[in-house]
Amino acid sequence: MRRLPAILYSFATTLLILVFASSARAEDEVRIQEEIWALPLPLPMFAYLVRPVGDGSFPLVIMNHGVSLNPTDRSFFPLVEFRDAAKWFAKRGYLVVAPVGTGYGAAAIDIPERALFGPFFSKVGKCTNPNFHDAGLAVAQVDLWIIDYLAAEKRIIPKDVIVVGQSAGGWASIALSSVNPPQVKAIITFAAGRGGRVGGKPNNNCAPDKLVEATADFGRTSRVPMLWIYIENDTFFGPDLSKRMHAAFTAAGGRAEYHLMPPFGNEGHFFIGSPDAIPLWSPLVTKFLDAQK
Repeated sequence: MRRLPAILYSFATTLLILVFASSARAEDEVRIQEEIWALPLPLPMFAYLVRPVGDGSFPLVIMNHGVSLNPTDRSFFPLVEFRDAAKWFAKRGYLVVAPVGTGYGAAAIDIPERALFGPFFSKVGKCTNPNFHDAGLAVAQVDLWIIDYLAAEKRIIPKDVIVVGQSAGGWASIALSSVNPPQVKAIITFAAGRGGRVGGKPNNNCAPDKLVEATADFGRTSRVPMLWIYIENDTFFGPDLSKRMHAAFTAAGGRAEYHLMPPFGNEGHFFIGSPDAIPLWSPLVTKFLDAQK
């Protein structure tokens, strides 16, 4: 394991660097608390964590965020992109970890790229020949590091892991399914994909045919039960493209339940980040997760 950078070193032994609050709820609901951790992974990173109050091992939810190809935008990336959604899972007994990829926010330090696992480690390359496959697997590897670390710390129930991802984080979750980690019992994606809105133009994907091909490639080995949620007015990965991806994935052998939600706000791509969306997606997620028990 590499040595932690100086900015994280002093936190490595305790991990917990800040507790936001302990939220008291009604008697019949789980009380939760929010924390910020520094994770001493091979590629160190910060993470937002929310969990039930108290000791014990919990089932784990990992939430993968999207990406920005603009370095300035990455430096202003929020520490918590979908706090309300994370708290929804925590209130149902999960320990939720939302890692903030290196190269984002407070960790957006300017150091040279280190191949696939550099500070910003999920580039797809040029649109003429994008590498969607490896970009997804890079973030999937981080998920596996997190699972192994928290299991070794006895923080989680090792074989009760759910992975949730939005946009590029959803794409990474599809990639993760292709290696069928035994700890992961279900995966949920929101607006999953890569290469959307090239040049800022709506419904202008980098290389849609290659994205569909890469989705099929993941489907050939993926056997983890999945729930794919897309939104009609998503201008990154619209209905036509997402339906093609799903058809390719399932035809190749992957297991994915597809749902297309009605338009939401001005841009459906960021559906999971809105607290107003929780009543819309939570029944689907609850039904899906109940079926995995």
